[in-house]
Amino acid sequence: MTAGGSGDAAPKGRAVPPIKQAFGEQIAEGFHTIYDGELLHSERSAFQKIDVYEHPHFGRVLTLDDLIQTTEQDEFTYHEMLVHPALCGLERVERVLIIGGGDGGTLRHVLMHGPTNVVMCEIDDAVVRVCQEFLPSVAAGAFEDPRAHVVFADGAAFAAEHKDAFDAIIVDGSDAVGPATVLFSEAFYGSCRRALRNGGVFVSQTGSPMFQADEFLLAQRNLAPVFDVVEPYLGYVPTYPGGLWSYTAAGPGLSSVPPDVVRARLDARGITTRFYTPEVHRAAFALPAFVQELRAPVPQR
Repeated sequence: MTAGGSGDAAPKGRAVPPIKQAFGEQIAEGFHTIYDGELLHSERSAFQKIDVYEHPHFGRVLTLDDLIQTTEQDEFTYHEMLVHPALCGLERVERVLIIGGGDGGTLRHVLMHGPTNVVMCEIDDAVVRVCQEFLPSVAAGAFEDPRAHVVFADGAAFAAEHKDAFDAIIVDGSDAVGPATVLFSEAFYGSCRRALRNGGVFVSQTGSPMFQADEFLLAQRNLAPVFDVVEPYLGYVPTYPGGLWSYTAAGPGLSSVPPDVVRARLDARGITTRFYTPEVHRAAFALPAFVQELRAPVPQR
């Protein structure tokens, strides 16, 4: 995207002067979201188009290939629900693998649980660089934490190379389109299962059950042959398609963790949240009827 808002993306590494323009994405046929903001930065990496906008309500907004990834205003609603239900389900958190997550928000929330080592495997170093420059509040210094180790590599290949290595694997990736499709495959989930320690937990964002039902169902079907327990749950992200967003956890049964245990672990780890609570933890696994119907064909092992 050029400074004028049309044509090809700006050359790699080129910062563009602020220009107010419309941006957004198509959610479904005849349904688009439109935002007005100032284009602060645009470049095309080896993998994707990266843009940063300034919006009067949502603050800095990151888009990849014109799809909204995170905003300063609502990132907490996504990152808290991706990370805390899984890690509050573990009595102890030592080693965690994050696949994707270039904005650093997932890394920031994982570090709150007191792990000794966190590996973030992100395929596109340009995303990390751009986010550190334009959206530093999302990571809030997480990349400088000595427990954090950033690896720029293919996440599926990285998981396949590590066996019995992690207490938790968190996939903060893109939708199941193009190269990201592998992150929804049974082979990838199998690699993650082998990379988990005994009792470890896997969790991934799995899209909008309303507007991306195929993606949601793909994850359920491919996780079921690999893990004994597969549990989708829901959250709310204002700038994501439809607002209602899904995540899917596998491994230990997170839905049965009592609220008092969640509260005790949050308190013991000194974690303060803005969206996630022990009550939200329990409620997130109470699926609306149409979501239950979506996963009905999925057998459990």
